[in-house]
Amino acid sequence: MSAQVAIEKFSFPISCTTRLSLQDELTPKGCVQVRALELRDFQENPNISKPKPVAVIGALVRDDDHAPGSPKPRNGGDMAAAQVLVRAQAPQSTVLSRQSVESEDQRPVAKRQLSLESAARTITVVKKSTVRKEAEEQRQLKPKAQLGQKAAAGKRRRRKDLFTNSEVFHRVDSHVIRAGAELREKRVYDVKTIVQTITQGARNELEKLRAIWVWLCHNIEYDISGYLGRSEKLNSPEEVIAAGRGVCCGYSNLCTEMCREVGIECQEVAGHSKGVGYRHGQSLKNVKSDHLWNAVLLGGQWFLLDACWGAGRVDMDRECFVKRFDDFYFLTDPEEFIDSHFPDEEKWQLLDTPFLLEEFERRVFKTSAFFTMGLRLIQPQHFHIVTDDGEANMSIGFSRPATFTYEITQHQDLLHCGASEQKESINPSFGLLTVSHRSMKLQLLPPASGTYDVKVFARPETATTPLIWVCSFTVECPKPRAMMEIPQNPFLSWGLQPGAGSLGIASSSQGGESAEVEEGVFKLVLKTSRPLMALCELVHPELETVVAKRCLATQIQPDVLTCHVLCPLRGFYRLSVFVRDYEKTDVKFQNAANFLLHCKGKTAGVDELFPSNLGSACGPGTRTSEVGLSKFSHTTAVVSTVQGKCNITFHNQRELELHTVLGREESEAAAIPLSRYLFCTYTDSKVTVSVSFPGAGVYRLGLYARLTAGEDFNPMCDFILRNSCVHPGPPFPCVYSAWRKGCVLFEPRVGLLEPLSWILFRVRVPGAQRVSVMGQTRTDLKMNRSRIWEGEVFTGNSPQQLKLATSSGDSSDMDVLMTFDIKELERGGGSQKAGEDHMDRC
Repeated sequence: MSAQVAIEKFSFPISCTTRLSLQDELTPKGCVQVRALELRDFQENPNISKPKPVAVIGALVRDDDHAPGSPKPRNGGDMAAAQVLVRAQAPQSTVLSRQSVESEDQRPVAKRQLSLESAARTITVVKKSTVRKEAEEQRQLKPKAQLGQKAAAGKRRRRKDLFTNSEVFHRVDSHVIRAGAELREKRVYDVKTIVQTITQGARNELEKLRAIWVWLCHNIEYDISGYLGRSEKLNSPEEVIAAGRGVCCGYSNLCTEMCREVGIECQEVAGHSKGVGYRHGQSLKNVKSDHLWNAVLLGGQWFLLDACWGAGRVDMDRECFVKRFDDFYFLTDPEEFIDSHFPDEEKWQLLDTPFLLEEFERRVFKTSAFFTMGLRLIQPQHFHIVTDDGEANMSIGFSRPATFTYEITQHQDLLHCGASEQKESINPSFGLLTVSHRSMKLQLLPPASGTYDVKVFARPETATTPLIWVCSFTVECPKPRAMMEIPQNPFLSWGLQPGAGSLGIASSSQGGESAEVEEGVFKLVLKTSRPLMALCELVHPELETVVAKRCLATQIQPDVLTCHVLCPLRGFYRLSVFVRDYEKTDVKFQNAANFLLHCKGKTAGVDELFPSNLGSACGPGTRTSEVGLSKFSHTTAVVSTVQGKCNITFHNQRELELHTVLGREESEAAAIPLSRYLFCTYTDSKVTVSVSFPGAGVYRLGLYARLTAGEDFNPMCDFILRNSCVHPGPPFPCVYSAWRKGCVLFEPRVGLLEPLSWILFRVRVPGAQRVSVMGQTRTDLKMNRSRIWEGEVFTGNSPQQLKLATSSGDSSDMDVLMTFDIKELERGGGSQKAGEDHMDRC
């Protein structure tokens, strides 16, 4: 029989095969017209780089020589199917595998055009029966040939090689969810009809498989009642679809049937899983497998999927199914699938180096969230940990910033029990969780002998959703470590929080490990990337809140936050730091860091604690800089002296009206008010605050400024003054409002004078016409060449005060600058001699 065959010449940059259906149209002259090439999945092959020989299977041949009256072909037409082999100058031994690529509309026009300029090809015609036989033989050989084998270039394709992320299926997923709801509403339970409907518009095998898997996850629930034996398990596809529920075999069986409808090779895989009913540490040897999932063939390579696990999870505490679509179990990479699924047949592990059952039993259980968050287990590799000196350690690495917490409870048999989410995290006082730049470390310190379950929870750093269970361990503690109680940490982890950088914290002087406190004193320094406002909290199991506030002093500078801490008790403390942007007063403070302090030596005494009325900002900082107070002689918040006095100087560039206050913790009222132990001098822009201490102890020096005339004074900063001199210092004179800028008292610098004594007064008063000291008599001071008013004044024996006064201009009125007190006269001859000296001078 002669055949007239017309062949379109093709030019493809890839190796492929295609089958032409009998519906392909013939040109008027009997030429084959190929309208759509079913080229699937070759775009996924990373090894394709240049044009290769092309095989076209199933061209239509017009038989013009068919004898009249001869029997028509069985298909009723005048065409016969033929196999057209198109070969370039490639060796005949080249084997072309049947693979899948994207459909026409997914490839650029230039790539899918049929080229009329391609080189001539050799054409061989084969009967339709031969084509069908060879195709069937090739199909039967595929599972055996491809199972467990790598892709063409020797490297197995991973899920990410098939699709970058699940967003590429948005169109398919939306259609399936919508169509699935409509089919259920219409009570359509026929597998073929459902598959045709949900795969409508799918452009390749991958999208068809995705449509089937999404439909299964959204339309079939896990049959809790059947699993618990309270009702008959549904297995057949029709029963599962009609009831909308099934156990694992219902999912896997239905998946297989639906894949068969679209021509996708799909196998059910039996094996063990760490799902509902699994007990950590149980031996699975000689135990019948309890789970079924699927393997599918795509592009000549097997992939794994589990629609049962993708549909949601089982809450055994409430005996209910929680619907939660989990995309992780769609074409899961074998290296990750093996953590929770162990097939009966080793070949279905799809691993180059298969795992033994014993290794599967020992492996740490990781949820899908562990992998989707990009976490990496550093230690341990096995789920069961035995403490060493009462301590167990585990650590997890991460590529993207994450937030962690954990839960430790008494051991229970079932793995899947308890909560799978943590809305509010309270880390128990049995361990230390610290998060560094790229890893999380958990140091567990069980409180007593026994076995414990540990669940680790995590979420992306920027997420506001609850923390999700990511992995589990069991900890066996033969003997606990004898130690003091660790305070609870409700703020996720120790050290800088994962989000500290976004809050403005650049670095810390203290890491996440426990800090040893020496001499009962600790200082924390946090460098900032922008001006921040900070609040600190100190917690100890036996420390009262009122006392704890007296243990903290915070200095706030534009690029540094410093927290001074006192520890009055031995044991562990939690120091928490909360920050917000300095300018954003309407924003809430957020936790930026938590530090564990351990004080096991000398402690701070009660009389060494900070004053109770300290402000939020101690020492020079952002607030003082803003109002123009600068060049402080003391740049730290805490100033110590052994001399019983000190001077603090700074510059007042805006000439603000200032006010100072001295305070301390006192059990009873002092004979002389503490205000008399402060003396301020203003010269040009420089301000000097002189302090004389009435005794040893801790004092607060408060600095205030009036920013706008008529308004109240605003706090600028507090200094903490520590005086270790036991000898009381003298008070200063009592100053009045006439004492203003430019006035300087040189002598006497004390406000309590000896009686019946000659005292030299030296003072500078700008603009004064007369300066006098008034007591029992008035003594006028004289101005010297340095414009200093000076003169000697006799104090007398009267308890009357001496007043330093001045007048300006032509006014005869005198304004009091300050007053001096005179000590009480002592009985004895000394007073008589002082009186005689006074008479001689007169």
